[in-house]
Amino acid sequence: MTLRILIVDDEALARSRLRTLLGDCRTPGAEVVAEAANADQAREQVERLPLDLVLLDIHMPGMDGLAFARSLQGRADAPAVVFVTAHAAHAVTAFELDAVDYLTKPVRVERLQQALQKAERHLKEQRAPAPEAPPQPHLLIQDRGRTERVPLAAVLYLKSEYKYLTVRTATRSHILDGSLADFEARYPQHFVRVHRNALVARAAIRALEKYDDGEDAEGWALRLDGIAEPVVVSRRQLACVREALKETP
Repeated sequence: MTLRILIVDDEALARSRLRTLLGDCRTPGAEVVAEAANADQAREQVERLPLDLVLLDIHMPGMDGLAFARSLQGRADAPAVVFVTAHAAHAVTAFELDAVDYLTKPVRVERLQQALQKAERHLKEQRAPAPEAPPQPHLLIQDRGRTERVPLAAVLYLKSEYKYLTVRTATRSHILDGSLADFEARYPQHFVRVHRNALVARAAIRALEKYDDGEDAEGWALRLDGIAEPVVVSRRQLACVREALKETP
């Protein structure tokens, strides 16, 4: 791994010593590409060069090393930071700024080697590609010669009617050839059974309320996000629905 290094120290002798120590380290990819005597010069180098690591003194004229490290935070291309200082008093603050390491002068080659290894691990973790999101399940709806993909996450409820299922989203209803039992078995974390002929998306549940459907004045129904019509809950499934309502974030 290449480590393009910027040395920042107001003392030329300290910068020269770090160069010598880096030459003695067993890190083939480590290369000093620039030096700076203060934070202003360091900022110019950061803007001008692709950098992987800054070896940074703390006590310098003008902006100190802690403030400069703080200014790097949030940059997409921010290099790793290793503080190199004669004072141990700022170690806690340095690590609060996500410093990779904190070296006190005089620096030993063994400690510098360890800091370079930490920087390599840190950069590999930071620059590793984000894992691809798993493909989201969807339903293929056939409608008059047209095939439409409906994301499962958009489905508010499924109702069994005759030989088909009504697939309800916030914007429309679709007809699908399938069975409720199959969906219940395949997506138990997504749907809850509310009636022998209906499954409801757990995340869509807004409220459980008393409902008179004309046959049972003591009935219950669910109100769902995105649609006005209620979904009737059977007495048999009422306990399961109440439990699902507690679990819904």
